[in-house]
Amino acid sequence: MNRLSQFLWCAVSFLCALAGPLVVPEGAQAQTSRKPNIIVIVGDDMGYADVGVHGCKDIPTPHIDSIAKKGIRFTSGYVSGPYCSPTRAGLMTGRYQNRFGHEFNPGPQPKGDVGLSLTETTLAARLRALGYVTGMVGKWHLGGDAKYVPTARGFQSYFGFLGGAHPYFPGKGAPIFRGTKAVDESEYLTDAFRREAVRFIEDHKKEPFFLYLAFNAVHTPMQASDKYLKRFANIKDEKRQKYAAMMSAMDDAIGAVLAKLREAGLEEDTLIFFISDNGGPAINGSRNTPLRGVKATTWEGGIRVPWMMQWKGRLPAGKTYDEPVIQLDILPTSISAAGGEISPNWKLDGVNLLPFLEGKKTEAPHSALFWRFGAQTAVRKGDWNLVQANGSKGKLLFNLRDDIGQTKDLSAAHPERVRELQAAWDEWNKSNVPPGWKGKGKAKAED
Repeated sequence: MNRLSQFLWCAVSFLCALAGPLVVPEGAQAQTSRKPNIIVIVGDDMGYADVGVHGCKDIPTPHIDSIAKKGIRFTSGYVSGPYCSPTRAGLMTGRYQNRFGHEFNPGPQPKGDVGLSLTETTLAARLRALGYVTGMVGKWHLGGDAKYVPTARGFQSYFGFLGGAHPYFPGKGAPIFRGTKAVDESEYLTDAFRREAVRFIEDHKKEPFFLYLAFNAVHTPMQASDKYLKRFANIKDEKRQKYAAMMSAMDDAIGAVLAKLREAGLEEDTLIFFISDNGGPAINGSRNTPLRGVKATTWEGGIRVPWMMQWKGRLPAGKTYDEPVIQLDILPTSISAAGGEISPNWKLDGVNLLPFLEGKKTEAPHSALFWRFGAQTAVRKGDWNLVQANGSKGKLLFNLRDDIGQTKDLSAAHPERVRELQAAWDEWNKSNVPPGWKGKGKAKAED
């Protein structure tokens, strides 16, 4: 080292010593290094019309509505099955459940060797591999044998029940589990799920977490606590009153989760999804207006659901998005938000929605969406919908932009469109497999 270089080196060292170590403000450090938390909230058997942002007048849902008001509401948000378990199988895998035989419910209570195929990798397992703490609270309905339960499928913690339906008041029904151990529960079940979800956030607020919060509200049995029934004393129809009370209890539980995020300073660092698992059935007092059909049908009322997404630190607030999306998109969107790479080997049917919502991509996320539920089928391509559902005679064609209620069959006027949509469905169906077990064509209370 020559004398000039030595002098410059000494001068720089002296100035650095005077300045002291570089200090990054704690908030700024967190902003640059923290992966977003991810929360997926699922309501059960909700009516399309039964949230405030869809025009509901008799049941206030301020906390569910806030997700849309602080984020994005999808006006054409779908699920891949019109039934509880198939939708959950698609959600957990990002793949049409028909790809691996999960076309129907495995039954109201888990029995035998039926459940989410062991060939499939769940969202929880994929996020766990990215360094996330993973927890689930609520209804599983993807198998009850040891190899199928949540803690065997990527979740590090679990509180809930394994079947498809459960009483809300303590002391009845199948076991409630913490992990794999049955526990006694003394609270109204929606309130218990609220407690456990808030506790999970508190326990893991200093690390990136994934919380899957799957309510059984507002699925039958129709059981509501006095606190919430009194809130809706003005509703004279007993079934609708109980439904409203159960919806309100779930909305309050969601509000507690959102409040906990704000209290912990995590609201802007958390990606939140909210969907219903299918449309409302005819048996629980729900309403699907203006959609045609109900749960367990491939009419719009069975498959189009309340669908919202919030990420205050990244996505715009109070927006609507009109292109069709589906719950299969939740997995790739979450993996991308978490900084993960999506491999073509995963053979996902869902897509990462972030570039579409941020304006980086302007085309529709999907060229078409498809459904197969036994003999019932549907395809949506753009505004066009070809459907064969319970009660239809043959395949009917609708333009959903002009006729969201599916009232005017256009198949005779547009036979070329029928052929186009049927050909797309046939091509999609080539990659499906037969159902892994038999299903039932109509919704029942115990399902």
